[in-house]
Amino acid sequence: MDPENRKGVEVTIRSDFPRPIAGTEDMGIPMPDGTRLSARVWMPADAPVNPVPAVLEYIPYRKRDGTLPRDELMHPWFAGHGYAAVRVDMRGTGDSGGLLDDEYSAQEMDDALAVIDWLSRQPWCTGSVGMMGKSWGGFNCLQAAWNGHPALKAVVSVCSTTDRFADDIHFKGGCLLGENFGWGAVMLAYSSRPADPLLRNDWRGDWLRRLEAEPWLAPRWAAHQARDGYWRHGSVGEDWARNRVPAMIWGGWADNYMNTVAALVEHSPAPTKGIVGPWVHQYPHTAVPGPQVGFLQLALRWWDRWLKDIPNGAETDPAYRAYVLHSAPPDASAAYRPGHWVEERAWPSPRVSPTVLHLASAGAGVLHPPSHWSPEPMASTNGLPAGFLAKTRPDQMAALPLCSPQHLGLQAGEFFPMGLNAEMPGDQAADDALSLCLDGEVLAEDLQLLGAAELRLRLASDKPQAFVVARLCDVAPDGSSVRIAHGMLNLCHRASRENPAPMVPGEAVEVAFLLDQMGYRLAAGHHLRLALSTSYWPFVWPSPEAATLTVTGGSLTLPVHQGADRPEWTPPAAEHAAPWAHRVIREGRARRRVERDLVTGIVTLVVEDDQGERENLTHGLVTGESLTERWEIHPDDPLSARATHLWEQRLSRGDWAVRTRAWAEMTGTGTHLRMQARLTAWEGDAVVFDRHWDEEVERTFV
Repeated sequence: MDPENRKGVEVTIRSDFPRPIAGTEDMGIPMPDGTRLSARVWMPADAPVNPVPAVLEYIPYRKRDGTLPRDELMHPWFAGHGYAAVRVDMRGTGDSGGLLDDEYSAQEMDDALAVIDWLSRQPWCTGSVGMMGKSWGGFNCLQAAWNGHPALKAVVSVCSTTDRFADDIHFKGGCLLGENFGWGAVMLAYSSRPADPLLRNDWRGDWLRRLEAEPWLAPRWAAHQARDGYWRHGSVGEDWARNRVPAMIWGGWADNYMNTVAALVEHSPAPTKGIVGPWVHQYPHTAVPGPQVGFLQLALRWWDRWLKDIPNGAETDPAYRAYVLHSAPPDASAAYRPGHWVEERAWPSPRVSPTVLHLASAGAGVLHPPSHWSPEPMASTNGLPAGFLAKTRPDQMAALPLCSPQHLGLQAGEFFPMGLNAEMPGDQAADDALSLCLDGEVLAEDLQLLGAAELRLRLASDKPQAFVVARLCDVAPDGSSVRIAHGMLNLCHRASRENPAPMVPGEAVEVAFLLDQMGYRLAAGHHLRLALSTSYWPFVWPSPEAATLTVTGGSLTLPVHQGADRPEWTPPAAEHAAPWAHRVIREGRARRRVERDLVTGIVTLVVEDDQGERENLTHGLVTGESLTERWEIHPDDPLSARATHLWEQRLSRGDWAVRTRAWAEMTGTGTHLRMQARLTAWEGDAVVFDRHWDEEVERTFV
């Protein structure tokens, strides 16, 4: 075993396992319609005579090259501990046959159950199957459990959701996310690559069929602007009673899928255990910010209990374990976050007390919020009247106007940050300066929060379409601001997500929405800030007109945690199997910057990520990819919003080389959203495919 310290990741590499491992690079799994799915399988060498349970990961991200580096860390580890680890390329991706038509389609779900059934009947399998995954794989393992197969005994889901409309990359609080377009561009690039010729002699014909059938999904997703049947399909929160398969759920505070953990632990009737750490959108044994934990050991404990019926007590573990972040300076590339672990035997926790703070305007009188905050009036940060969070409802509150410049939000970070390239939220002070800020008083003692805050507002809008974004921030004595949690509401969805309705200009309404789940301890000497805005670029696509909201009252309910301020759980240390054997041909480079055109006034967030070129020393495939994103907008004009993405994917081996380029652009008018894309593919220097899409989506509620 050798310790590895990689970009803040502390992990032990294991090569000694209880059982020797045998591997299969391309195991064919037949589907009922004759389509062959390709699986890479690791299992104990003696599994044919001493069968073992199977653990399935089923995703579209290419086992031969895309997820291979992380697959090598996990799946041999499980195999060495007595499981058949099965990594399957979904239909129409990687080395599998067929065509991909959408995410979480009925075909995808049917295939998942067919794969589970096939695995359970293999001579090297005991008949028990588990399913695991992160993101897409985290979604579909929950969906497979919800749809049900008698062989599926347990799941481990990381960074997933129970509600595809309320809490995914497309919409949040009814707001259209910029990532809806961004993820459409990602999938256009990812799914445009061919199978490996070493595994499929028919790779070229299959590739051309794949390219011809390639869907441009961003317009399809954006067209469903209410929570209709399209989104209810695949949302396991539609019927909690159907969640009967034991589930271990993982999330990260730096990711935007942290809400799933609390939702499933609270509502699922099956044995369900949740763990939330400080992490981005990665598996917890390698994710930043640290500390990393022994995800593989904890997953193994889960598999042993439910797939092997070993009485290890996993079902009696705490319902919810969370890493409570401590106040620290803002850092968009944090390799480590200080904090401590807490354990809750039940969730919702009896140790969490709802504490109501009322919105108050300057001059309305400020009373003491909880935890012995001492008064210290705060000046306005944005030229608007200063606001406060008061423990007692004020008799009167002056109307607070709210109309944010369109470029507010440049410190939001990515929807699902993956690593250390300034992808996490940075110092919020610049965005705060453009927001309506309501500040609590300086804390005389630490304040610990665990759960979701609820915001209630009484407001009116001068436009029929508008949204409000709320950020809860930790403001240090030096003025730096750390985002603790955020939430948003498309005001057309104020009464119903299924049946939205435009605002009536000038008519005051009461609205309420939850901010994201959080685990955070504010330090004494800091103060809490609620920052409100009507824009959040590029996280949220702007409304067609710049709305002015008039806020005349409201309250913020905080989940104040009375638990210990020291660790209640010490997780096992992170470990994994040996990394993949590869050679770096060309190093990559990442950049992230904000540009301001002094002539036009356009402000642009630019993201550049070149992954370089790497050769797999086992099978010789050379891979590379590069990305450029541009998110531009004028501070005074929501219709100036423009997103342009360019992806390039490269594969080669010897004299064989292919590449694809996916270009996508999104703009909007007052009535429609326009989404263009172009996909070009080369074999060697010859163009073998070129297609352009130009689609418009009517703006009904966004």
